[in-house]
Parts: sequence; C-alpha cells; structure tokens
Amino acid sequence: MDKVIKTDCCIVGAGPAGLMLGLLLARAGINVTILEKHEDFFRDFRGDTIHPSTLDVLDHLGMLDEVLQLPHQKAHRLHAEVDGRDVVLANFSKLPIKSKFIAFMPQWDFLNFLSDKANETGHFNLIMGAKACDLVQENNCVKGISFHKDGQLYEVRAPLTIAADGRNSTLRDKAGLEVESFGAPTDVLWMKVSHQREDPEQAMGHVGPKQGFVMIDRGEYWQCGYVIKKQSFEELKAQGIEHLRQLLAESAPFPIDRFDEIESFDQVHLLSVRIDRLKQWWKTGFLCIGDAAHAMSPIGGVGVNLAIQDAVAAANILAPKLFRGTVEASDLARVQKRRSFPTKATQKIQIMMRGKRRNQDKGQGDGRGAKSSGVMKKIGRMPWLAHVAGRLMGMGFRPERPDPIFCYNKQNSKTQEI
Repeated sequence: MDKVIKTDCCIVGAGPAGLMLGLLLARAGINVTILEKHEDFFRDFRGDTIHPSTLDVLDHLGMLDEVLQLPHQKAHRLHAEVDGRDVVLANFSKLPIKSKFIAFMPQWDFLNFLSDKANETGHFNLIMGAKACDLVQENNCVKGISFHKDGQLYEVRAPLTIAADGRNSTLRDKAGLEVESFGAPTDVLWMKVSHQREDPEQAMGHVGPKQGFVMIDRGEYWQCGYVIKKQSFEELKAQGIEHLRQLLAESAPFPIDRFDEIESFDQVHLLSVRIDRLKQWWKTGFLCIGDAAHAMSPIGGVGVNLAIQDAVAAANILAPKLFRGTVEASDLARVQKRRSFPTKATQKIQIMMRGKRRNQDKGQGDGRGAKSSGVMKKIGRMPWLAHVAGRLMGMGFRPERPDPIFCYNKQNSKTQEI
C-alpha cells in the first residue's frame, strides 16, 4: 500500500452511514476510500434495527429482496407494558411504502452486504484495521487524514473527508467542532437470554414496571436491555451478579432461573446513553454525519436509520459536486440544513419519551426510579396514536430518497455526466 493514497472522497467509519454513503458515491462513479479501525464487522449489541424508511431506500436501489434474504426478524408492531397492560406502542401497518415493518438483522450481516455491493462498482476501497489519527489541514481547510495500519503511518488525500466514525468520533474533536449536549438520566445494560418455545411471540417489546426492560427477538436468543441510573454500573457490579438477576426478573416476563445463564458481568455490555449534536457539522473539506454529528438515545432504535438518511442526503447533494471536483463549504452547509430538522425533532421526542426521574438523589442503581413516559400512557389511552408513532418511528421526519443516478447497478465511469 502506498504511503499516500489519493481518492475523490475519504470516509472514516464503516458503519451504516459510512458504507451507505460509500456505496452511493461509488455507484455514481466517484472513487471512495473508507477507513475502518476494526478488522471485521463482528461485534455484539450494535444497532441492529433496519427501519421502514431504510428498507425503502434499499428498495429504490434495487437491493431490498436481496437484503431480506439475510437472517432477520420482522416487527410489524412494537409493544410496551404501560401501567400493567400490554399496549401497541408503534404500528407500522399503514405506512405508505412496501416494507411495513422493522427488520431486526445482525449489523455485521448488513454491513457486509453493503460492502459487497459497493465493491461491485469498481470505485470502492475499504481498508480494515485502519485507525484514523488526525486531519491533514492546510490554511484551515481539511485535505485528508492520517491513519495507522499494521504499525505504519499513512495518509489519504481527498477533496472531501467525511467522519462517520460514531458518537466517540476522533475526527470531530480534531476538527474542533462544538458539541451541544442534552444529557441523559440513564444507561442501558445489554445481554443475551436464550429463546424458549413458551416465550412470548413478539419481535420487540418494552416490558416490566416503568418500561425498565427491553427484549428483542433474535431467533435463538433474546437481546435484552435493562435501564439503570446514569453512572451506576459500578455500584450495581459491587452488589453482585445475583442481585442483577433479581432486578431483571422483577421487570422481565421470565422467572429468575432464566437468568442463571448470565454467570458474570463479562456477559453484560454497558451502553452509555447520551443525546448530543454538533452546532456545525462541517468545516471546509470536512463533514460529519450519523452519530458523529448527533448521538441519539436508543429509544426507538432510530440512530441507525437517521444515520443512513444522513448518508442518502449527503450523497444526493454532494455527488454532482464531487464528480466535478467542486465541493465548497456551502455544499456541506446544505447537508446540515437538510438534516438538521429531522435530527432536532427526533431528539426532542426522545427527550420527551425518556420521562422525568423520581428519587434522582437517592442513589438507586437500577431503573425503577424512572416514571412511565407520559407519551406512552397517552398512546395506551388513544390507540390510534400508535399509527402516528409508527409513522414517526418508521419513516422519520424527513425520509430521504436516493437520486436516480444511484438506483441502477452500473459500472459508472468518471467520463459520464451526472
């Protein structure tokens, strides 16, 4: 590998946003290099929801039937226990698109699918095990990045560098972009519990008092999330694994012995919840999208969908500019302007739905101090609101549709007109 790589666009982070953007740009004949710090995509407890609006994007790209051949579960409705009774929290049956469901799919399968499709274009270069170090800047303009791989230092030079490296983005810090934080009173513990024949038949649900427990049907096992007070994990660990099993059994629709398979905290993954966004997503030659631009709460599982919508909007706006080599700061500002309203509106709803906390200062280590969300109670009283929630959760506030230039699986060349 050359010490200096030249490309039309450098994307850092091969998550849903980075790979979707890379795929779309490569389909338009733009040479794309993506850097991913991990050696593979296989990691547990990533965002594994593919929302209806993302499925609609895949349908327009001619990929929907193929992607749905991958292992997945469908959720046509999402359920929650509210005041002791089961309520349909979101109903997708009236969405104005083909795929009226959320698909729960291992993210590594989805990412491998997108990568394989991008490779077919001949304009795509994915470098795994490449850890971004710093931005290459000249006269306050980003010209590329430096990265480490196998103990060697390399550079990528490109007219545009895009950070899609998640909520802990290295590059947004290097760019000096200011973050607005809206906090979060809770964290989430993720774990696996084996699936048994007599278990409830639903793809996803929020159960237990105060919606403290989330369960997602992953086929052979349940992916379970348990809400705890912010920064209380160490306190909970000090009380021992048996105490955690007891707390889980109080909220879950399973007897306590179902949690015996959780033998230690090594099997429990902590998700530190936060809601934030950049005041400005860009500087000349550089743009943040997805979680790098706006970290979302796991409420509704909308983070992946919002990131992919960012990618589609960015591709629609920037592909013609990249093709001609004329990306300007005003073009990057257009991407932020396009995606700011969906981001702010979604975060506003997430803040509303997390509810207010009681007994915040009493030091509970579990999620039982959280009041039931008033939004959930209202949906329980007025079931028609489940269709409204399904529209907002499934489609978002401004669903994006890929430009027709991306919707044909061609071997495009740089001599074609966009």
